[in-house]
Amino acid sequence: GGGNPPPQPGAPPATSAEEPKETTSSSSSQQPTVTVSNLKVEDAVSAKVVWASLFYEIPLQVGANVKDQPHPVLAVGNEQVSGGGNAMALAISLLSESGSKMSLMEQLMQDEWCEWERTVLRKAVGNDKKLTVALNHLNSSLAAGSGIHIVGSTTTVADIALVSTLKSLPSSVALFSAVQRYVQAHSASWAKMETSLQELVDQAANSSSIKVDTTQTSLIELVDSLFRQTVEQVFGKIDLPAAVVKRCEQAKHGDYQCSAAMPAFAFLKKSGSLPADIKSPQMVAKELVEAIGSDHPAVMELGVNGPGFVVCRIRPAVLEHHVNAFLEAKKLPLPKLPSQVCVVDFSSPNIAKEMHVGHLRSTIIGESVCRVLELVGHKVHRVNHVGDWGTQFGMLIQYLKEEYPNVSSGAELPNITDLTQFYKNAKQRFDDDADFKKQSQLNVVDLQAGDADCMRIWKLLCDISRKEFEKVYKRLDITIEECGESFYNDKIPPVIEEFEKAGLLQQEDGGAKVVFTDAAKIPLMLQKSDGGYGYDSTDMAALKYRLKELKADRVIAITDFSQGDHFKMIFAAGKAIGWLDKGQRLQHIGFGTVMGEDGKRFKTRSGD
Repeated sequence: GGGNPPPQPGAPPATSAEEPKETTSSSSSQQPTVTVSNLKVEDAVSAKVVWASLFYEIPLQVGANVKDQPHPVLAVGNEQVSGGGNAMALAISLLSESGSKMSLMEQLMQDEWCEWERTVLRKAVGNDKKLTVALNHLNSSLAAGSGIHIVGSTTTVADIALVSTLKSLPSSVALFSAVQRYVQAHSASWAKMETSLQELVDQAANSSSIKVDTTQTSLIELVDSLFRQTVEQVFGKIDLPAAVVKRCEQAKHGDYQCSAAMPAFAFLKKSGSLPADIKSPQMVAKELVEAIGSDHPAVMELGVNGPGFVVCRIRPAVLEHHVNAFLEAKKLPLPKLPSQVCVVDFSSPNIAKEMHVGHLRSTIIGESVCRVLELVGHKVHRVNHVGDWGTQFGMLIQYLKEEYPNVSSGAELPNITDLTQFYKNAKQRFDDDADFKKQSQLNVVDLQAGDADCMRIWKLLCDISRKEFEKVYKRLDITIEECGESFYNDKIPPVIEEFEKAGLLQQEDGGAKVVFTDAAKIPLMLQKSDGGYGYDSTDMAALKYRLKELKADRVIAITDFSQGDHFKMIFAAGKAIGWLDKGQRLQHIGFGTVMGEDGKRFKTRSGD
C-alpha cells in the first residue's frame, strides 16, 4: 500500500485525526437497523465495529449474544455480515454518505491497507522479527504522508483497522516515531470509542441478564424466580414443581441449590422437544449456568453438582443492600406474602392439672409462631386445645363426690386449690379400688349423656383450671382462645360416617372402627370397641372443623416430638378423605420431650 502525499505548502500542519461526531446523521433514520452482538471490552474486533459506527454516524442496536460465537456478530437489517472486524467496519462505512463518496483510488488503497493489517501486521504479532519489519514498513508509509491518515485526508476504515491492532499490541512493543505520532493523533477518537464500547457491553449485559428484584426480602424466592426465568428463556415454558430451590445442606457447596434441571430434562424428553446436544440433566444444568453467566448481579459461583443440581451463592452486594436497608429503617422488612388463614394449636394443658414445663414450651413457641404469622399479615386463630374431656373426668367426678358427699345433693361446690394433688389422689383410688374404677366409668357415661350433677362438677373443674392457666398466660403475655376436646363431641360421629361412606373405615374384630394410612403401620382409632372416642377421634374432628369451618389455609400443631407420628397419621387421613382440596398445609412443630428427675416423660393425665 502507498502513503499519502505531503501537505501542500502553506497548509496548517495536521496534529490530530478528526473525532467521531456527537450527533446522529439525519439520514440514519432511513438506514436499515444495524445490530451487533457479542461485543467485548479490550477486543480489537469490537473496537473496529464501534469506532466505525461512531465515525460514520451509524447507530448500533445491541442484540442478544450469539451462543458459541467468540467474536462480535454484525447484522444489517436481516442480513448477517460475513467476515471479521475489517469487513464489519467496511459494511458500516458503506451505509454512510461520507464512506460512499471515496474515490476509486482511495477505496482501493483502503482495501489494500485493511488486507495488509489482516495478513501482515496481525500475523506478525508474537514474532518480534516479523513485527519489526511490519512496523518499519508502516512507519515509512506514514512518514511519507500526513502522518495522521494512511489513506487520503480523512479517517478511513484503514485507519480504524490499523490503530485498533496497534492499540492491542503488548506494551513491551516499541513503536517507531511516526507510528507513535499516528496512534497519538487518533487518541481522542480511541477514548470515545472505549467509552461507547463499555456502554454497549453494559447494555448487552443488562438486556441479556435475567432480571430479578434484588431488593425483595426473601432470598430463596429471588433465587427461585431467577432459575424459573432461566429455564423458560433457554428451553421454553416448562411446568416445574412448586419447590425447585432450597438452602444447601453444606455451606461449602453454596448458599442455595436448584433441582430444576431434572424435571426440565424429563419434560423435554417426554415431549420430544429435547435439543439434540442435550443428553442428560447435567447438560441442562450447564445450560442454565451458562445462561445466567458469571456476572449476574444477584448470584455468583454457579456450578453443577451430582445428577444436575445447580448451586450458587448470593452476591455480597445483595446482602449488603439488605443489611443497610435494615439499619436505615431500624426494623426488619416484611416479606410480601398473600394473606392466609392460619390455625395454631398450642399450649393445650389438661384440665384439673397444673401446667408443667412441657406445656410452657408449647405455649411460648406457639405464641412466637402466632406473632410472626400475624406480623406478615396472616389471620391467625390461636387455639388452646385443652384436655377437657375423656375418661379421666369420670375418675375426678367420683373422687369429688366421695370427698364432698353433699355435692350430689346440690350443695355449693368446694374450693379446690391444689388440683395436682387432687388429680393424683383420684388416680391412686382409680388404680387401687375396683369399685371406684367401675363407678368412675359409669360417671363417664352419665357425663356424655349430659347428667346434671356430672356436668356441674365437670364445669367446676374446668373453671378452676382456667383460672390457674390464665395466671400463667397473663404473666407471659399470651393471647389464646380455648377450644377444647369437648367442643368436638358432636362433630365426631359425622366424621366417622364420612370415612365409612368413602370406604376408608375398617371394623376390627372387637368392633373398633379404624382408618389405616400411608404414614404408619398402625391405624387411627376413630371409635373404640365400647363405642367411646379417644384422641384420634377428637383430632380428626378438630382437623375437619379447622379446614372446613375456619377455612384454614394452614394448620400448625405444636407439641413435643413424641406426638409426631400421631399427627403424621392425622394429616395423612385428612389428605386421604379429600379435605386438603385447596393446597392447605398441615404442620407439626415438635420440641424435645420434657423429662422428670427420674428420666421419665411428664404425664399429666396419669398424675406423674
